[in-house]
Amino acid sequence: MTIRKTFRLVLIKPSHYDDDGYVIQWLRSSIPSNTLAALYGLVLDCANRHVLGEDVELVVEPYDETNTVLPIKTIIQSIKESGNGLVGLVGVQTNQFPHAVDLADHFLQANIPVAIGGFHISGCLAMLPTLPPDIQQAMDKGITLYAGEAEEHLDVFLQDAYHHRLKPLYNVMDQLPSLQEAPSPFLPAHIINKTLRRLTSFDAGRGCPFQCSFCTIINVQGRKSRWRSAEDIEALIRANVQQGIRRFFITDDDFARNKDWEAILDRFIAMRENEHLPISFTIQVDTLCHKIPRFIEKCARAGCRNVFIGLENINPDSLVGAKKRQNKIWEYRKMAQMWKDHGCTTVAGYILGFPGDTPETIARDIEIIKNEIPLDCLEFFCLTPLPGSEDHKVLDQQGVLMEPDMNFYDLEHVTVTHPIMSKEIWQRVYQTAWRQYYTPEHVETVIRRAAAKGQNINKVTSLLTWFYGCTTIEGVHPLEGGIFRRKIRALRRPTLPRENPLWFYPKRVFEVWQTGLKWGLLVWRFQSILKQVKADPNKNAYTDLALTPVLEQEDEDFGLMQVFSSHIPVSQFTHPSKSSTASAS
Repeated sequence: MTIRKTFRLVLIKPSHYDDDGYVIQWLRSSIPSNTLAALYGLVLDCANRHVLGEDVELVVEPYDETNTVLPIKTIIQSIKESGNGLVGLVGVQTNQFPHAVDLADHFLQANIPVAIGGFHISGCLAMLPTLPPDIQQAMDKGITLYAGEAEEHLDVFLQDAYHHRLKPLYNVMDQLPSLQEAPSPFLPAHIINKTLRRLTSFDAGRGCPFQCSFCTIINVQGRKSRWRSAEDIEALIRANVQQGIRRFFITDDDFARNKDWEAILDRFIAMRENEHLPISFTIQVDTLCHKIPRFIEKCARAGCRNVFIGLENINPDSLVGAKKRQNKIWEYRKMAQMWKDHGCTTVAGYILGFPGDTPETIARDIEIIKNEIPLDCLEFFCLTPLPGSEDHKVLDQQGVLMEPDMNFYDLEHVTVTHPIMSKEIWQRVYQTAWRQYYTPEHVETVIRRAAAKGQNINKVTSLLTWFYGCTTIEGVHPLEGGIFRRKIRALRRPTLPRENPLWFYPKRVFEVWQTGLKWGLLVWRFQSILKQVKADPNKNAYTDLALTPVLEQEDEDFGLMQVFSSHIPVSQFTHPSKSSTASAS
């Protein structure tokens, strides 16, 4: 009779601290973790192949801390009862690294080995000549660090962990694996059910061909495109459908540059049209994707319902300075109109804080976008020198002072000095930008545009509510938001004091009541706008400058071209503090 041994691997995708030092957690979070899904799928494959030996059972438990209060004591007890195990903190971004190290302390104190991997470690090792202090301190604590991708390398790592011979550092950055026939990302339904729309994720490909200086993707995952086969992705979709999951987030930094995009979409189309599987997905693309023949049309047929677009900025000088030369501002309208014509909801990312930005130019540019580009939602980010980016490397080489606390590298906080704006002004501009775009007048404009194009205006209104409410009510970026914020008194940053329960709990009750009231008022306000649009018998005939077909309008007639070709003074554009938006009809 074979005596079976057990090795328990606990995979944790950590969250990070808010401005008050509390871990950001929700009853349901918005975005699933693709890294958690990728690692879970790889470990399942290792378990099936018995990489630790025929007499060893490899047990894996995944946790996403953004929607789960970690049962730390239970995890410690289960590993000790198994007799052998490891805690892996996976997909750790720069802003999550301080909390990840704090989490590791709990397990290290119980003599349980801990490993940390993710973009922060990989990016720093890829771009910096020496380890930064925070990573060195983590190693000094006894934490094992992993830089690079796990495919083709996980067997050795797990065998080292099982035999108690973990190295301080595993660096496989120069060995980017092929994704062809690699185990697919997968998460069990009970994890996915804790996301807002029961949404799971997978990467159809990795790598990006562009050279944006603020990006870490190209230095961590490379500029050469690597992709999964259409057969593997179809199998992944079917495995999820079997457990009741039908919505997917394809996390490729730019799905339009996946060389196998058409074969993948054809599989989606066949499953939807021949088998009537109700599958849908969200993708991320660049601003020139509409130039690819059949791309947008096939995305819509395949079930694409939401599109994240890397707009980044509309100032050509800023785009060139950031080496984002692929963005052509005169193409923005055509691209947004084509997605809208195919019924897809568009969300564009916009970066604030390029060297030439001022509060006035930012306000002007947002007004141009509102008037002339038919986007549904606009999400704002502060230009941040993320470790792993060229921007960070250059500033580090120049000895420029950057924010030392990695927790603030969440793209919502200012982390470096600006040549024109003070830190306080830049931070205030970030907050003002959300209020400038999501005015009641512009919300009505967006809904009217959606109605005229036959989009689902209920969905568009919900998205507008979500993006504005997360920022102004919850104080977090929409991509970090969720349903019902959890705030645990004991889960506060160790460098901050634990609040007295006589103060903490009454304050928390008031916060919940106040937040609920604000959400209720916001929903009522935006739903009233929606009701008004629905009641308009001429809603389908609505048009404005942004919806005007580009072929019928000379580019020179648009402020988008005028302001950057003729240097029109900023004063000629409406500032949000002076009047309502110019886009209100």
